[in-house]
Amino acid sequence: MIQIMNNVTVRNIIRFISLILIQVLVLNNMNLSGYLNPYLYILFILLLPANINRSLLLIIAFLTGLTVDYFGNTLGLHASACVAIAFMRPGTINLFFRNYEFNSGESPAPASIGYRGFLKYAISLTFIHQIILFYLEVFSLNNFLFTFSKVMLSTVLSVLLMMIAILITSKRKKS
Repeated sequence: MIQIMNNVTVRNIIRFISLILIQVLVLNNMNLSGYLNPYLYILFILLLPANINRSLLLIIAFLTGLTVDYFGNTLGLHASACVAIAFMRPGTINLFFRNYEFNSGESPAPASIGYRGFLKYAISLTFIHQIILFYLEVFSLNNFLFTFSKVMLSTVLSVLLMMIAILITSKRKKS
């Protein structure tokens, strides 16, 4: 039991550091014509164990968002969007994977729920994250369609990057 917990903890610490570094050092410094803002770091929240304590999930999401806010000087925008998706995450998992029984420490990753299931899960929470983030950023509905197009394009790019990251880091089955 302790060995499994330590393995999951170490894996998540390494995932956190890696995704935050990629986000703040690479993705935040990319200029993609002002429309596209990929946010790969939310993959950390998506891949936390499915049966994690809800209070701990909210705290981890807040600290994750606050870390990105600190490096991006965004005054709590990412923290609020991360807490919102962390709050909605258990319900989303229950909605999409009602019939799946997650083991202790198992995350809703493609290895356990399949790529189609993970794609539904990732798109829905990433879309919610982007809506909250971009509309809080502009804090106006004046340019609703422009902001919504940014939300859509950034969601697509973020999920695409997430899938690439998962494919790169997933262990290959030996035939």
